[in-house]
Amino acid sequence: MVQHRVKESSRYLPIAEHGLIGDLRSAALVGANGTIDWYCCPSFDAPSVFASILDADRGGSFDLAAPSATTRQFYFPDTNVLITRFFTDDGVGEVQDFMPVGDSDDADRHRLIRRVVCVRGSILFRARVAPRFGYGAQPHTARLHDGLVLFESADLSLALTATVPVQCDGRDAKAEFKLGEGESEVFALDRVGDDVVPLGCPHAMAEEQFAATVAFWRRWLSTSRYRGRWRETVHRSALTLKLLTYAPTGAIVAAPTTSLP
Repeated sequence: MVQHRVKESSRYLPIAEHGLIGDLRSAALVGANGTIDWYCCPSFDAPSVFASILDADRGGSFDLAAPSATTRQFYFPDTNVLITRFFTDDGVGEVQDFMPVGDSDDADRHRLIRRVVCVRGSILFRARVAPRFGYGAQPHTARLHDGLVLFESADLSLALTATVPVQCDGRDAKAEFKLGEGESEVFALDRVGDDVVPLGCPHAMAEEQFAATVAFWRRWLSTSRYRGRWRETVHRSALTLKLLTYAPTGAIVAAPTTSLP
């Protein structure tokens, strides 16, 4: 289980202060400060979309956090659904990060969902989606279209849908919103193209895909026969190895960050 506490987001977090999510085709690193600072799409070896773990200025990131919060990061039990919890003077909130494991009919979508929930009190969140395609070398545009933001580059296009109003400046997208206890909002980032059409992500769909993702990982883990004293550690290791598996071939990648240790 990933558990770290940080008072303020650092410019470069240690690799150990990250959780990992994925869909058995690609993966993303989520910092303990709520920032996705590494993501390649649509495959593990594709050029990066977010790479601020390497270059905070030009690498690109998906920031989603409560200002001036203390955080704790952990996995939803027996899954690869990552929870980053934010503690402020006014309340407690969390970001639930996961990538649905697509079926054969929708395996090319590569959806990344970030569900924000207020657990107690009230809490302010700020979001900034700033992709930088091709390791930050490929230019892109961003535009509002039918209630979503389309990020378009020469080789890859992504669509951002959100249940909160989002501002777009032609390159990045931003949002600021406050949640009361029990309230939630959703951000979803999808690969789109000729074969994959944009798809919204309302609250009901996010809940459905959260439940389906939890069920997938728990169903897979239930096949484990290990019952020893290190069960939690062994199962977490097994889940991580499975997360690093490329589903079309069954091969395991050495690291989700290609050559980073």
